[in-house]
Amino acid sequence: MNKKVPNEGLNRLTEEEFKKAKKTPISIVLDNVRSALNVGSVFRTSDAFRIEKVYLCGITPTPPSRELNKTALGATDSVEWEYVDNTVTCINTLTDNGVECIAVEQTEKSEKLGEFTIEKEKQYALVLGNEVDGVEQEVVNLCAKSIEVPQFGTKHSLNISVCAGITIWDFFRQMEMVD
Repeated sequence: MNKKVPNEGLNRLTEEEFKKAKKTPISIVLDNVRSALNVGSVFRTSDAFRIEKVYLCGITPTPPSRELNKTALGATDSVEWEYVDNTVTCINTLTDNGVECIAVEQTEKSEKLGEFTIEKEKQYALVLGNEVDGVEQEVVNLCAKSIEVPQFGTKHSLNISVCAGITIWDFFRQMEMVD
């Protein structure tokens, strides 16, 4: 038999332990994401992989929000976040601070996730865009590069929270953060 482990047996960090723990050197930038449910899901994934910070830009919903909390399940209290009115300003500030900003977007020069190799000593910001329009072109232009999740079906896009989860996991795995 293969029994499920009860929650108390999972050895999860407390909120205070999480805040003190070593973070994965990745930030997430949400560029005008409309759905609070998607934002909440990104927070929850960011908590799971100890992401450094989430930047909520433009029209992206911010905590506190009942809708956002439905999927975040309290991760807005553990994961550091900041609202920035303009995504361009956010990208410029991150770049000026030595962070390599990467648009998660299908572009003419995007690299396929899985073929992209991270540099472990770098700090990264993954930029994810609006559910309809993706990452704004002006923001893509400011990013050092773009990567995309390969897809093999009839649709040309993934839900932003799914795309964030896949991308974060790949970066986390490459950074050998897995115990």
